[in-house]
Amino acid sequence: MRGLAALYVVIDHVFLRAFPGYPVDRAPFWAGWFIYGRFAVVVFIVLSGFSLALSPARHGWRLDGMSRFARRRALRILPPYYAALAFSLAVAWLIVPPPGQGAPGARSVVVNGLLVQNLVDAPTPDQSFWSIAVEAQLYVVFPLLLLMVRRWGAVVMVATVTLVVATVGLLGPHVSRLDVFVIQSPPDLAALFAVGVVSAGIVGASATRRSWPWPALALAAAAPVLAMIGWRGSVWTLDHLFWVDLALGPAIACLLAGLATGRPTALLRLLDARPIRNLGASSYSLYLTHGPIVVVVYEKVVAGRVRQGVPAFVVSLALVLPLTIVFARVFASVFETPFRQRAGLSNRRRGGRGRTGPSGR
Repeated sequence: MRGLAALYVVIDHVFLRAFPGYPVDRAPFWAGWFIYGRFAVVVFIVLSGFSLALSPARHGWRLDGMSRFARRRALRILPPYYAALAFSLAVAWLIVPPPGQGAPGARSVVVNGLLVQNLVDAPTPDQSFWSIAVEAQLYVVFPLLLLMVRRWGAVVMVATVTLVVATVGLLGPHVSRLDVFVIQSPPDLAALFAVGVVSAGIVGASATRRSWPWPALALAAAAPVLAMIGWRGSVWTLDHLFWVDLALGPAIACLLAGLATGRPTALLRLLDARPIRNLGASSYSLYLTHGPIVVVVYEKVVAGRVRQGVPAFVVSLALVLPLTIVFARVFASVFETPFRQRAGLSNRRRGGRGRTGPSGR
């Protein structure tokens, strides 16, 4: 699922270059849905909460140690992130800066290096990095969410987080600084992360709870949201992402619960196919590194040579998809896989049980 979501983000960023005018959708109907790259981030965040909570959910909603959790997360997230940051800075300084802004400077290096780019303004070397900062900050509150589940239950935890998030969303349009915060660092992702945490409890739940029709519930939850998006169009949807994100969260959580309990089998077989598994194995690297490649290919190869719209979209995809996937595989083998294996080995040596789950990327 991570691999497919990361691939969707790559296509979305190609789409935005080939069909300018965001948030207006100027593409034909078969391509129009690629304007909603944000929905892939929704999948990432719910999946991140789910995968991180799998082991704690099996053991009384407890971590096997705060320092161990922090070390595993740092080993999993930071080495590929800092390598990708260096790569994106090199591309911005030596080849072409990200579209719509000047080349990043020293402030950009510090802000992105500290993972606060969603909170502090600075020219970004890669527009995808904002969500990495959000996820890193969610790791900080993850132990608190587990504590709330232990003391008050999963429903109370999700309800509390969602209530706080919804209050911020309602107040945001009326408070200037708060509105900027909602746009740059969408708090709705915290509620989605909490939903993902709770959905992990299905794995160790009773047979009765596990037998619920989770895929059907996912479809029932997603259908009205997708129908509203199709009816109202891209401008309305992208202007209301805060609430659309929240509406999609339960559908994704139900789908994860269904997959974790073995349904639907057809989708499980698809996700277990070797090409999809290979894509998932380097999905974090694909997410981190595709941005500069998309910009270079479009600005240096496609722009001025291929007409904007469908021709530019098709040509760009033909060049970008194989290039980004291969680059991500190589990048992951150097900067991601060795550290992921080290984190797993450290967990086993310390007596860790189960999987803490990889990044939501």
